Amino acid sequence: MKSVAFTGTETIGGIVASLPRASKLMKAYKIDYCCGGNRPLSAVLHDHRIDQWDFLLQLNQIREEASASAGQYADWRPAASSELIDHIVDTHHAYLLNELPLLSEFVTKLLRVHRQAHPELAKLHTLFHRLKMELEQHLITEEVMVFPLIRKAEQTGSGEDIAKAAATIDELEADHSAVGGLLREIRELTADYTLPADACRTYALTYQMFEEMEADIFEHVHKENNVLFPRLARK
Repeated sequence: MKSVAFTGTETIGGIVASLPRASKLMKAYKIDYCCGGNRPLSAVLHDHRIDQWDFLLQLNQIREEASASAGQYADWRPAASSELIDHIVDTHHAYLLNELPLLSEFVTKLLRVHRQAHPELAKLHTLFHRLKMELEQHLITEEVMVFPLIRKAEQTGSGEDIAKAAATIDELEADHSAVGGLLREIRELTADYTLPADACRTYALTYQMFEEMEADIFEHVHKENNVLFPRLARK
């Protein structure tokens, strides 16, 4: 059965949850669908001064293409919480644990080599390492404290276990907001990762790694804020 067209009344997080490949369109327009996922699309488009008619045409075209063929993005809503947690840890946590140390080396090298010509790299170095610390602590909190609570609540169905797991959501969502704020600062500082005229190969690779990391974090946070966490809130 053909899916119903989007009208703008839907929340942006709900749109990406039902149509995961819409995340690319959101990202192209710099719409935060993970931390700001509970806002109606029409309000977000108004705030960003984006033409709603044009955006909905593009969004519904993506919906039609998704209906016609399987895409690269999975719809995690039908999956069990434990399955989604395994995916988050194995995919997104593993990615960050691998990439953060590498990106730290590159950002530090940029500062050492290019600071005289580009003094803004000192702030980039500071912002990135704040981001790295936030993410590393966040991953530990999820893996050691929060995810085990969610798994237990899923297994037992106990109201007490569900309440304990749900009580952790506010802290994690606050972490997500902090990470989102740092990513926005980094993007502003780098003018959307625009390379300077004298950029070397390391410069280009560093900015590419930043963009890839941002995209992965958006997917990571979206799956938690808009798919996993609401399950507990509804109990």
